[in-house]
Amino acid sequence: MLAPKKQKFRKQFRGIWKKIATKGNTLNYGTFGLKSLDSGWVKDRQIEACRVVLARATRKEGKFWIRIFPDRPYTKKPPEVTMGAGKGDVAYFVASVAPGRVLFELDGMTYETAKAVFKNVSAKLSIQAKMVQKL
Repeated sequence: MLAPKKQKFRKQFRGIWKKIATKGNTLNYGTFGLKSLDSGWVKDRQIEACRVVLARATRKEGKFWIRIFPDRPYTKKPPEVTMGAGKGDVAYFVASVAPGRVLFELDGMTYETAKAVFKNVSAKLSIQAKMVQKL
């Protein structure tokens, strides 16, 4: 799974989402992109599942880019543990996504195939997303 190589602090606060994305909200590499419609955390396993779908779709033609990285640790306490006794252990890493953030980009495909690929990719995500196209 994707995880940062080094971290300054092992555990982080959860934080809040206030606004729409101001960075990472435009297509930079490909012709088609998958843009988030709501805020949330995308787990490292979800990004890996999307990467597998994109790699299979672009095996013969096309290229893809992953524009998010899971750099935030998500902590969880084990089941049936009472309140208190500190923060839980790091369970996995998440990418914090705001509305309007471009998650993935594709190039070298037709509109119809890119739409089908992004439909499969968005089914793997826990947030709503839509396909965008460079004009």
